[in-house]
Amino acid sequence: MTQNIYDTAEFFEAYSQMARSVHGLDGAPEWPALRALIPPLQSRRVVDLGCGFGWFCRWAQAQGASEILGLDVSQNMLDRARGGTPASAAAGGIVYQRADLEQLQLPPAAYDLAYSSLTLHYIERLAELFATVHQALVPGGHFVFSAEHPIYTAPASPAFVQDASGRRIWPLNQYAVQGPRTTDWLAKGVIKQHRTLGAYLNLLIQTGFTIAHVQEWAPTQEQLAAQPALAEERDRPMMVLVAATR
Repeated sequence: MTQNIYDTAEFFEAYSQMARSVHGLDGAPEWPALRALIPPLQSRRVVDLGCGFGWFCRWAQAQGASEILGLDVSQNMLDRARGGTPASAAAGGIVYQRADLEQLQLPPAAYDLAYSSLTLHYIERLAELFATVHQALVPGGHFVFSAEHPIYTAPASPAFVQDASGRRIWPLNQYAVQGPRTTDWLAKGVIKQHRTLGAYLNLLIQTGFTIAHVQEWAPTQEQLAAQPALAEERDRPMMVLVAATR
């Protein structure tokens, strides 16, 4: 099961104070670039993988999506997304459900768009998830996601890989060494899954997706003028944005 760090009090309290938590999509500097990858949603069926506070679900609803399913492993996230709506009821046409994306099952050809924001770097069994998404999309359906860039996830842990005798053989912060990384982000012991950029893209291809766009996101000059603190995001990409079709 995915580590459910968002249901721990310390982490959730800190996460709730972040700009993207307070201001929603407008507080996420990568949102304009990500939004440009999303097809028209009028009368379309959408699934949000790792819906968090439900910001994208509500945006999709405003764009005219006919069905929206928001999935998250965190009950805290879902409670905030629902805003007091009973779990058994749709929140204005949006259905929120608790789900572990490591074990996700979706009906075939049920959605026109699968969307995910900054969630996939937590997923260990990504091949299985990509296969589930692929079969859940209609032919020509879209898969749009963002994830922490592998350059960002690679050095998260100072630990070493060991051989059978227990000898340290290389540091886990090497980019080419894929696997879990443990980092202290908002709380101690947050586990993320590091994989190379090529691993993400090749896995999409192997699953049967056609890659339409890849962006190693960096802030624009206009964003830098408005938020000088984003300058560090030009030193190395923090996020990768991907659009693919079935």
